[in-house]
Amino acid sequence: MKTEDFYYDLPEELIAQYPIENREESRLLVLDRETGIVEHKRFKNIIDYLNPGDCLVLNDTRVIPARLFGNRIGKEENIEFLLLKRVKDKTWETLVKPGKKARPNAVIEFGNGLLTGKVLSIGEDGTRIVEFDYEGIFEEILDKLGEMPLPPYIKERLEDKERYQTVYSKNIGSAAAPTAGLHFTKSLLDKIQAKGVSIAYITLHVGLGTFRPVKVDNIEEHHMHSEYYQISKETADIINKTKKNGGRIISVGTTSTRTLETVGNKNGYIDVKSGWTDIFIYPGYEFKVIDGLITNFHLPESTLLMLISALAGREEILRVYNIAVNEKYRFFSFGDAMLIK
Repeated sequence: MKTEDFYYDLPEELIAQYPIENREESRLLVLDRETGIVEHKRFKNIIDYLNPGDCLVLNDTRVIPARLFGNRIGKEENIEFLLLKRVKDKTWETLVKPGKKARPNAVIEFGNGLLTGKVLSIGEDGTRIVEFDYEGIFEEILDKLGEMPLPPYIKERLEDKERYQTVYSKNIGSAAAPTAGLHFTKSLLDKIQAKGVSIAYITLHVGLGTFRPVKVDNIEEHHMHSEYYQISKETADIINKTKKNGGRIISVGTTSTRTLETVGNKNGYIDVKSGWTDIFIYPGYEFKVIDGLITNFHLPESTLLMLISALAGREEILRVYNIAVNEKYRFFSFGDAMLIK
């Protein structure tokens, strides 16, 4: 299967540049996989498609303000660092541009020396391993110096950092938001639980794969970068009980989906587990755990588009995306949502 098989034409004006004022007032496209029927709703209507006994699985990762701007000591320049994942204590895997200014042993300072970083090595994919030096708590320094790592297709400045966080974000460590969850409000989640729907939380820290396009012609040759995940006993018990009682597992986002499919056994049950996953889901994959998916609209030729095509079929997804374009849905991170049921 070719990467170009997942291309669709998207007018630039449909790329959402900012979040709408009320999260749950985003539009919601609903696709019934069995009938092919497409409905157009508001996200708050998601509750109508969830049944008592179902389980909604949310990724509670929290995005760090991972974009830093610095310079080599004594030089006037602008070097951008994007923190991708913590390797150990003070050492991080990063993306850097321009890379030629961040060769091994280069020392970069941020915030007039409040934070410094020494480049230890360069990876095969161009990433840098950087060891940081600072006094105090790293996360507090990031809050002072860092910016939210918005995707490159978002040109507008985000005034409120919390709008690139889900309302249930908790565990710090992501380089990007699990954007399907951005549509939920606390009141909507309360209403969903009151209906008898269980809510379970997993953690997957979104990393490098979010920023890397598929560069191979044959998608089977693409390699996903690994991301850290964690599933608690409470979450495993909720999901397994739902499965046992015949309820549906509705995954919120591709990050939750990849986590669940990484740990699920052939019968769809999961264990308490943590580790790293580089699972790549594309058409031909047989899902073990999830029964439905809430997701945003994804970039052409992206691994995320390939994942939802594995669930609903490539031609069907491209058909529905054309409908979404014609109906002028808002696309990508700050855009509208889709339910595949």
